Amino acid sequence: MFSASQSSKAQFLDKARQAREERRELKERERAAVQIQALVRRFLCRCHLQKEIRREVEDFFEATESGASKRSALSVFRIARKLLFVFNHKEDKERFEKLCRCILNSMDVENEPKVWYVSLALSKDLTLLWIKQIKDILWFCCEFLKQLKPDILQDSRLVNLHLTMLVTFTDTSTWKILRGKGETLRPAMNHICANIMGHLNQKGFYSVLQILLTNGLARSRPSLSKGSLTAIFSLALRPVVAAQFSDNLLRSFLIHIMSVPAIMTHLATLTPERLAVIESHDLFRKFIIFLSREAQCRDVCVCLEGSHTLCLLGNLVYLGSLNDKVLEDETAHFVGVLIHMLSYCQKYVSQKKSNLTHWHPVLGWFSQTVDYGLNESMPLLTKQLQHLWGVHMIRILFSDVLSKKLLENQEIAQLPTQPVSPQNSLPMKNLFKRAFQKSASVRNILKPVGGKRVDSAEVQKVCSICVLYQTTLTTLTQIRLQILTGLTYLDDLLPKLWAFICELGPQGGLKLFLECLNNDTEESKRLLAMLMLFCDCSRHLITILDDIEVYEEQISFKLEELVTISSFLNSFVFKMIWDGIVENARGETLELFHSVHGWLMVLYERDCRRRFAPEDHWLRKDLKPSVLFQELDKDKKRAQLLLQYIPHVIPHKNRVLLFRNMVTKEKEKLGLVETSSASPHVTHITIRRSRMLEDGYEQLRQLSQNAMKGVIRVKFVNDLGVDEAGIDQDGVFKEFLEEIIKKVFDPALNLFKTTSGDERLYPSPTSYIHENYLQLFEFVGKMLGKAVYEGIVVDVHFASFFLSQLLAHHSDLQFFVQPPYHWLLDLGLTLSYDEDVMGQLVCHELVPGGKTIPVTNENKISYIHLMAHFRMHTQIKSQTAALISGFRSIIKPEWIRMFSAPELQRLISGDNAEIDLEDLKKHTVYYGGFHGSHRVIIWLWDILANDFSPEERAMFLKFVTSCSRPPLLGFAYLKPPFSIRCVEVSDDQDTGDTLGSVLRGFFTIRKKEPGGRLPTSSTCFNLLKLPNYSKKSILREKLRYAISMNTGFELS
Repeated sequence: MFSASQSSKAQFLDKARQAREERRELKERERAAVQIQALVRRFLCRCHLQKEIRREVEDFFEATESGASKRSALSVFRIARKLLFVFNHKEDKERFEKLCRCILNSMDVENEPKVWYVSLALSKDLTLLWIKQIKDILWFCCEFLKQLKPDILQDSRLVNLHLTMLVTFTDTSTWKILRGKGETLRPAMNHICANIMGHLNQKGFYSVLQILLTNGLARSRPSLSKGSLTAIFSLALRPVVAAQFSDNLLRSFLIHIMSVPAIMTHLATLTPERLAVIESHDLFRKFIIFLSREAQCRDVCVCLEGSHTLCLLGNLVYLGSLNDKVLEDETAHFVGVLIHMLSYCQKYVSQKKSNLTHWHPVLGWFSQTVDYGLNESMPLLTKQLQHLWGVHMIRILFSDVLSKKLLENQEIAQLPTQPVSPQNSLPMKNLFKRAFQKSASVRNILKPVGGKRVDSAEVQKVCSICVLYQTTLTTLTQIRLQILTGLTYLDDLLPKLWAFICELGPQGGLKLFLECLNNDTEESKRLLAMLMLFCDCSRHLITILDDIEVYEEQISFKLEELVTISSFLNSFVFKMIWDGIVENARGETLELFHSVHGWLMVLYERDCRRRFAPEDHWLRKDLKPSVLFQELDKDKKRAQLLLQYIPHVIPHKNRVLLFRNMVTKEKEKLGLVETSSASPHVTHITIRRSRMLEDGYEQLRQLSQNAMKGVIRVKFVNDLGVDEAGIDQDGVFKEFLEEIIKKVFDPALNLFKTTSGDERLYPSPTSYIHENYLQLFEFVGKMLGKAVYEGIVVDVHFASFFLSQLLAHHSDLQFFVQPPYHWLLDLGLTLSYDEDVMGQLVCHELVPGGKTIPVTNENKISYIHLMAHFRMHTQIKSQTAALISGFRSIIKPEWIRMFSAPELQRLISGDNAEIDLEDLKKHTVYYGGFHGSHRVIIWLWDILANDFSPEERAMFLKFVTSCSRPPLLGFAYLKPPFSIRCVEVSDDQDTGDTLGSVLRGFFTIRKKEPGGRLPTSSTCFNLLKLPNYSKKSILREKLRYAISMNTGFELS
């Protein structure tokens, strides 16, 4: 009973709770429905009101356009309030345009104050409302300007409309209400304009102008009209002038306006009167002084980041080129600002491509975000930057250096006469003839004298300018060549800068700069930057000048000055290495070393090609070769570095001996030398004469590195497989090596080509037509390396740029580029190279995007360098790499690093000096009864010495040894030794020396007169086979005929 009543009570409570919940939900639904209805009614009401207002606005503008009556300013104000109340950017775009036109039209009406829209500013009741309204209208104009594209015709009209609104209501100069008696109102009206301008600035007015300017100017051809650009720049200047050039406004102007790419150039082109306004306000000076404060300059750079900082830099440089007076007065500040901005950009310049870098047309690989929208304007930016290294600005900045009078002698110094040779008689480079003109008089030789205090204002100023240009070179990596060409354009800048350097310090020159290396002060760094700039510029100059301009015309430097400079550089680099500075060098010190060393090696290689320095000029008298070799044996770092960087301070003969010693030591280490206890391993190969190259390639390419360096015996067979007569005791291998090298370097095979003129060999770009061509090049490298390894001289002559690559040196432009630069005459060229590859035209871009970059007067030097690099390096990169790989498998790179390119050529093909007959006679071996006092031998040496010309003596040597040049260290190193044998019969009947033949030869007993026979030779044994002639005249006649016909090249 009790439990049943409890159950019914619970049910009752549940039902009551459910009923309450239902009533509550119903109320919520009713409330929600009412709220939704209210929102919908409100929305519909608002839509209806908006439609009504928009219809009223349209009716107003239609009536205005019909011209029935002039609308009062109050009616315009009221309709504007209504439009602004419902304003939507998309829907009301056209209505807003009509409002703007209506307001501007009201301002143009004559003598009707009530029509002038601006008259409402004088109404006590409406002043504040009118100011708020005009602020809103002008900001909406700004909003539209951000979205418009000036290159679209319709948009350009709207740009003009909105700019006119902004120009009209931010300055009182066009307000008719202020004419006559209204002039008293001008201060109050100016205050209102300042208020409006301040409001716009707070909202981001400068950002709007920056966007508009960038859209209109950051392109190859500007899309902004003269009027638009004038209006924008006037608007940008107004706040700055109104604020009396306050730091805040100058900062905004620099960040947003002066950072627009090439805006100053566009102003000069489209509206030059704006530049006059800049000058009248002395803005350039104000910019420089503002930025000269390091914190402010850093702040501006950080805000702009790399690309736009560079744009600001370009505009400042351009302004500087137009303001000589300011530039002269503020040189220190100007130079300091540019150094700071370039240094900021330099922090993000990267040496290589990576996932964190972006390509920049001026800076190269850049680790900040690059605005690719600016790329179109980069040529204009580059033109602006070119003013920095243009003649005009260099004359102003380097005025202290250029004003120096170099002492001059009126008598022309007699130059040492140079022997005429094909490489010495190069034609004139017309391209640079116009740029460099030789002085009429000759100055005294510039040598270090000292006497100028390094802490003087003049020296500090020149040092700062040198730091500026050095920073420019290391930052603007993609136009480095343009900069160097500009800096070397003035004929007298470099010699006067050298004269300035010579005067520094108490004693001048070397000692001062060596002291700077040990002082980590700002002053020392600046002095070293001056030396570095001098070296970089001088190196560039000498690289682009040909031999006539260097040796005959002596442009910029006299030959005697080059001797003095090279002596200074040689000592400086030697001291840096020998005193241990280079071992621990980092950063700027290492850059300085490479700069000075680079200039030194250019001079040294020039001198190797054609001498200008006296004998033994490059040697260090205070360094004994024995001391260096002892340090090398102890693995001393400084000795290794010296041999790597300036081996020329050691006599050439000592270096060749060191090289041969290194080879000998390795042979002993590898067990390749015959000893009393062991014999070296011998590799035997069989070669068919008709397929010498193919058989040699197949059998030798599989040999290990050590086997290639070891003893290789060659057996020749004919096509039937029958062995040829002859035992190889190195001689047959020598012939095989010479024949292989002769075949592979024949241009007809198309593995190698020859340069025009001197016919020097280098890998053929089209050698890829050969199957396995890279393996062939590797094989050629091994054969060449084997010849050098064994000391066998071969008669092949390589192009200097190719030898430089073998040595891992930089090649001289002179080696490849010859006047008159035919490709520059074609106006349709771009920074690319079109190559015909198997009938298809392949375009190689010399720089990223090069096929779209035309060759101009400004980048022609860069184009020459890029094209030369492509032809000498990139185009034959794989072939060269394969050959070098083969060569280095035999010859270690460090062994030949101590030679220059001409010296390596001499190592390969022998000495280019005249044949030393006494040395040859001293090291000749006689067979078959001949001896040194035999009359035929006496006749032979007399004929060679007195009857034969140097050319005929070279032919004689080639006739016997297959190479026209003597061994580098003399005939003592000729392997096998030079030999002469007395022969009685023809070669096919010759069975070698017998006791009878030797006795007959010794006592000059003849079986029969050999007058009809010619001398022959076995080049593989360096053996001359000489009949026992009865008369000297017969010997002379037969020998001359034999060497001219080259009849003796055969196997004995």
